[in-house]
Amino acid sequence: MDLADLQARARAVRALYAAYEKERHGRSWTTEEVFLGMLGDVGDLAKLVQGKAGVRPREDLDEALAHELADVLWCVLTLADAYDVDLETAFVDTMDELTEQLTPGADPG
Repeated sequence: MDLADLQARARAVRALYAAYEKERHGRSWTTEEVFLGMLGDVGDLAKLVQGKAGVRPREDLDEALAHELADVLWCVLTLADAYDVDLETAFVDTMDELTEQLTPGADPG
């Protein structure tokens, strides 16, 4: 799968969530609520990163870490879609900027 495929899959899952949320709560989540959900996922991810460092060990650590990383990625893809951000272009441009800034001899300015 490339990024466009991941974006399409995230969009399809978001549509399923929207239908579920509307049925259960009378409306679907706003982008702000998706973001707040992502913050919870990032908190879960932080605990799993601690687990990888030996601070919070658990038996299913690798599987749980992969799951939370995927959850956070889904949120990022969903927010990018909601705000019409071309994530592929933004990522490439940002990595180009960082590479230029971090290359020895480059002006960090």
